[in-house]
Amino acid sequence: MLIIKRNRVSVMILALALLCLYPSAGAQSKFKEMADVQLLTGYNRGFGFGGNLVLNGLSTEFPFDIRFGVGYTLLNPGKSSDARRIFINNATNGTPEKKGRSIDLRMDLLKRITLLGNSNSYWFFGPRYSFFNGNFKYVGGNEDFDVTSKQFGFGGGFESRYNISDNLKLVATAGLDYFLGATLQGHDTSYSPDNDNVNPRNKQDVDGKYSYSDADKAINQPKFMPRIMVGVQWDF
Repeated sequence: MLIIKRNRVSVMILALALLCLYPSAGAQSKFKEMADVQLLTGYNRGFGFGGNLVLNGLSTEFPFDIRFGVGYTLLNPGKSSDARRIFINNATNGTPEKKGRSIDLRMDLLKRITLLGNSNSYWFFGPRYSFFNGNFKYVGGNEDFDVTSKQFGFGGGFESRYNISDNLKLVATAGLDYFLGATLQGHDTSYSPDNDNVNPRNKQDVDGKYSYSDADKAINQPKFMPRIMVGVQWDF
């Protein structure tokens, strides 16, 4: 809930900043002409959906359009048995249940091209930021905990738009995002890429403690995220 509130604050700050760039009524009208809204759904290493704000032709000297977006994806969070051993203990009782999600913020620079005969197509690239949460519950085993991470990334791809009416377009996009490894936190334990870990658990049947590599293999935090989405675009 806290993550969602923070995302809403970020969107509000962005909207206020954009409005400040266009203080007059005439400038605000011009802004509406440049702004498009996209709603998309599809595959993003799981079922995902999201929305984008596209700003077209900000300057004749700037060759790109700019897009800001937020997405929500349902993911397989990882291996239940390994997550329990690495973040809590070696117990095996209880029936495992799991669910995962990723909330991502994105910004893209878009450049118009002709793709498969469609002149209203674009290639795009830009930075990403992800909030990952994986929940592991063991019914009858008295364990219910989250594993979380926050990651920077980048991505790119291609997009085509097809006119449905004067102000409505069909949008199809395909791309790939890559997220860097980040600290995985769960229960009272955390594992970091540099192995500066907090309260790591002892390995089962062998000497030593679990490392970040073990945790990263057990937990499916975003890494390579293929993205195939379709939706609609409204032109103001």
